[in-house]
Amino acid sequence: MLNLERLRTLDALARHGSVSGAAEGLHVTTSAVSQQMSKLEREVGQRLLAKNGRGVRLTDAGRLLAEHAARILSQVELAQSDLEAQRGQVAGELRLSAFPTAARGLFPAALAQLRADHPGLRVRSSELEPEAGVAGVVRGDLDLAVVLDWYNKPMPLPDGLVKASILEDPADVAMPAGHRLAGRAEVDLGDFADDEWITWAEGEFCHEWLMFTLRSQGVEPRIGHRAGETHTQLGLVAAGLGVCVAPLLGRHPMPEGVVTVPVRQRVRRHVYVVWRADADRRPSIRAAVDALRRAGAAVEAVK
Repeated sequence: MLNLERLRTLDALARHGSVSGAAEGLHVTTSAVSQQMSKLEREVGQRLLAKNGRGVRLTDAGRLLAEHAARILSQVELAQSDLEAQRGQVAGELRLSAFPTAARGLFPAALAQLRADHPGLRVRSSELEPEAGVAGVVRGDLDLAVVLDWYNKPMPLPDGLVKASILEDPADVAMPAGHRLAGRAEVDLGDFADDEWITWAEGEFCHEWLMFTLRSQGVEPRIGHRAGETHTQLGLVAAGLGVCVAPLLGRHPMPEGVVTVPVRQRVRRHVYVVWRADADRRPSIRAAVDALRRAGAAVEAVK
């Protein structure tokens, strides 16, 4: 009979494309992955891996068995969800991620609430950008991921995921207190055509949104500095090094010398959580979504 953990290892290899990637996704060593694959090859009596330069690739038999493994593991996930739903208890382990400002603005309250309400639930959290969080959920490395859309630029989601709204997150322009527009009640993004922008890392979803939005208003942005964390960006603003878009979530306390002014077109992010459809009935998923929504409501209450 095929061993489930070895099938899980093969599935991770197929999804990650490397022994090191599979090991990272499974939270084991690369030697453990290699040992599991050697045992699986002996079980099936066929070679499942072949050398490919410095790495490995799946053989035809490996790809065939990996397709079956993905379906088997999905059925196991469904069975676990059904059993957990029947038991009605929030217990076991839950792995979730959030992009940096959501991890800062939502996780402390939400995860503390989960621990207080469900002491039998072990929660493991990590900070990941939205695309990486979604990929982790699709691969099965994560149970939930807190991600975002911008009001004018949705993030595409793969099939097989379920999502729930957490909050609408308004974003203002942050500028030094002595900036020429600091006293305005509202601003347009086009008003900052001559300013240096502080933005996220190139290639990140939020950075691509900012470039798309400014260019759609006829502004070719001058990028001065890049920082992944909102508070790092605000620190650069406080030093007089440029302006940035500052969402409400996770930005408090604001550093001295920084002023935020709303954008006339009401810039906002839609923050939501995603999980696999085959885990939809798990009480732990539902409990986590509820805790995140309560944390989001608390953020919205202090707008």
